[in-house]
Amino acid sequence: MSEPDLSHLLLTAFRSLDTEIGRGLQDRGISDLRPSQAAALLLVDRAGTRLTELAHRAVITKQAMMQIVDELESLGCVRRLPDDADARAKVVRLTAKGLRHRAAARKSVQAVEMRVRRSLGERRYEALRTTLTDLTPPTE
Repeated sequence: MSEPDLSHLLLTAFRSLDTEIGRGLQDRGISDLRPSQAAALLLVDRAGTRLTELAHRAVITKQAMMQIVDELESLGCVRRLPDDADARAKVVRLTAKGLRHRAAARKSVQAVEMRVRRSLGERRYEALRTTLTDLTPPTE
């Protein structure tokens, strides 16, 4: 069997980390949130964030982010409110439940990062972060 290509290795690593983050959420009593939804909660500013900005930060389409926000809204984690700066626009704001879920998500992500850091060692961990950053196209 030939060696897997780089995209397969990256996708496999992502899925493994994503699953681990999901288990971390479960361990923290959060059973109604998928890792992709948790990731979106981590992108919302305290004062609220426009949907287009959330999509930009997540590097996904506006439509994909709209679906995630719809799901988060139905879970009671976010609300869409008028933007004070532009009455035509809406901002996504965290509810009290969303703040609790975001705190659990942050702890889950931090725990996974600490495990990876311990597993790889400091030098390899920093090299991995640098390499992944180098592979990431700049955002506009």
